[in-house]
Amino acid sequence: MQPGEALGIAAQIAVALAGFAGVVVVFRRESVHEWSPLDKFRLRLLLANSILPLGLCTIAFLLLTIQPALAGVWEWCSGIEFVFLLVFGITNTITFRRLNLRQSQSALANIIFYLTASLGTAAMLLQLYNIVWLGAFWPFFSGIVLQLVGAMFQFARMILLPR
Repeated sequence: MQPGEALGIAAQIAVALAGFAGVVVVFRRESVHEWSPLDKFRLRLLLANSILPLGLCTIAFLLLTIQPALAGVWEWCSGIEFVFLLVFGITNTITFRRLNLRQSQSALANIIFYLTASLGTAAMLLQLYNIVWLGAFWPFFSGIVLQLVGAMFQFARMILLPR
């Protein structure tokens, strides 16, 4: 599969997941402003995990269209992705700590948060490795896939877990 094809499919999935966030909001009885802080946090994760891959795919499309072809396009994409993942991770960690979920939630919820944080950190390190040594498409795309899987997971949690 060519990088452009993979990016196009990932962008379509990201748009669909962002649309699912709208479905979640519409089918809840109360408005978003009445949701618990935890539910708002989950919705924010769902939206961010959908919009971030869409933005990264769009930036990669832009860089792929430049003629003559850029040398090191995947290094640039990985650099941009690293910055976005870093900001995403910092803001979510701050929000998680403010919600004080460690005491109010089950151990499973904490394990899930720290597991995804560890995977995000690994994806960031992979981006740095790609910038310095590899210069390949797959490390950049792995960060996009991680975000999409995170969005799917958040969507499933919001639908399946009791309020």
